[in-house]
Amino acid sequence: MVRLPNIIDGVEYKPAVGSVPYTEDLIMKLFKSHDKNGDDQLSKDELNAAFKQLGSKWPSIRASLAKHYADDNRDGFISIDKELSKLVKYVLKLNYTLH
Repeated sequence: MVRLPNIIDGVEYKPAVGSVPYTEDLIMKLFKSHDKNGDDQLSKDELNAAFKQLGSKWPSIRASLAKHYADDNRDGFISIDKELSKLVKYVLKLNYTLH
């Protein structure tokens, strides 16, 4: 598996020693950085790319589960304004770490 660099908002995050858990703020920035078309929503493809960057073994499955969990209005997208905080809480439970 190829590890993508942990670059969020143009800043590469490298832990000093070992693995450290992602913070709520870093996860929020990571997902916002994957809103490639700037529509303030995250599509399944954008979620998939974010989960790849987090290091998920199965990013497309994680993206589907996350969408199911956080997409309150069931429109198929995660609204950055209204649903992102719920998505971040879900991701924090998965214990992804910076390597």
